[in-house]
Amino acid sequence: MGFKCFLIAGLGLLGLLIFSGDLKAQGLPSGAQSNGSGGSDIVTAVPFLLISPDARAGGMGEAGVAVLPDANAMSNNPSKLAFLDQRYGLSLSYSPWLRNLVSDINLGYLSGFYKIDERNVIGGSLRYFSYGKIQLTDANKQDLGTYSPNEFAIDGTFSRRFGDSFSLGTSLRYIRSALSTGQFSGGQQVKAGQSVAVDVSAYFKKQTYFLGSDAILAAGANISNIGTKMSYTDAGNAYFLPTNLRIGGASAFLVDDMNQFTVAIDFNKLLVPTQPQYDQNGNIVKGRDPNVSVPAGIFGSFGDAPGGFNEELKEVNIAAGLEYLYAGKFALRGGYFYESPDKGNRRYLTLGTGFKYDILNIDFAYLVASPQKSPMANTLRFTLLFNFGGSSK
Repeated sequence: MGFKCFLIAGLGLLGLLIFSGDLKAQGLPSGAQSNGSGGSDIVTAVPFLLISPDARAGGMGEAGVAVLPDANAMSNNPSKLAFLDQRYGLSLSYSPWLRNLVSDINLGYLSGFYKIDERNVIGGSLRYFSYGKIQLTDANKQDLGTYSPNEFAIDGTFSRRFGDSFSLGTSLRYIRSALSTGQFSGGQQVKAGQSVAVDVSAYFKKQTYFLGSDAILAAGANISNIGTKMSYTDAGNAYFLPTNLRIGGASAFLVDDMNQFTVAIDFNKLLVPTQPQYDQNGNIVKGRDPNVSVPAGIFGSFGDAPGGFNEELKEVNIAAGLEYLYAGKFALRGGYFYESPDKGNRRYLTLGTGFKYDILNIDFAYLVASPQKSPMANTLRFTLLFNFGGSSK
């Protein structure tokens, strides 16, 4: 395929899943149909950063910003690392992705942490997304060989606990998106996109008595991917990163020494401009110009939807989950993820389980959706957690 088509397909394939219910006509502003009407999408680069690699969260409907921490905390709320008991640990996750569409797309995630002292923790992670192999041809359908487009992000994390109930955390992230073979498009050489971003997060938990049982109540917040725009040519369009606000709460009910139930809910909203509606000449007829700076895009994202406040509410997706833990060794999980039909229409159930043996945790997650309606149907996630050094206490 020609490179321009390949680039659009590479970005559009995952963008279709994350943000939009249908692909828009090539050559028109995003969010505009050929007659000037259409829904208002949210367009970003590297949407793979919004995929949760954690099988535990995957089994709980993607909820995870406030659940009790483990070695995978960096993927949903870096500040939770400060409440880990172990001195150091390692996590490895893998997920075949969109297997109903393509057989060789996958996401891999590796993370680790080290507890410096009772209050301070450092960590690092690598997130790698592979699009598999693509057969390339030129305009004359001559074979140009194969190419394996990929994207990755490398993180460094620091988390600090303040007192017994509150912590703050931040991550510094380098992102690289290699979707091209270095060919030319529109007279410009297409290159790998690169960017730098940060996460800012907070976590609060308190043990108390709630609803007739001992419980640990928790709340979390994470603003992720605050960073520079990404471009694939020297003078081409620059795309926002998927800056995301995630807030949520969780309650772990300690029924007795053997049984524990956790209930969790997360709310997510992208902090990037909503695409306006255009007329046939490309003029904005409703909404705001999305070509603004990163700070203006973040603050303006709460009031720039063409449909007003009602549309802003539709841009908030909800993740809710349950977990049952027996003897600290065996877990059963379930959850539900909801996204407005006008903003992507991702709606699915999730199931999961987990096992612990000595220092090793194994978690599995399964996404339940109709193969005819969702390319994410039958998605599996696997996570291995290794906790070393015993308790730091």
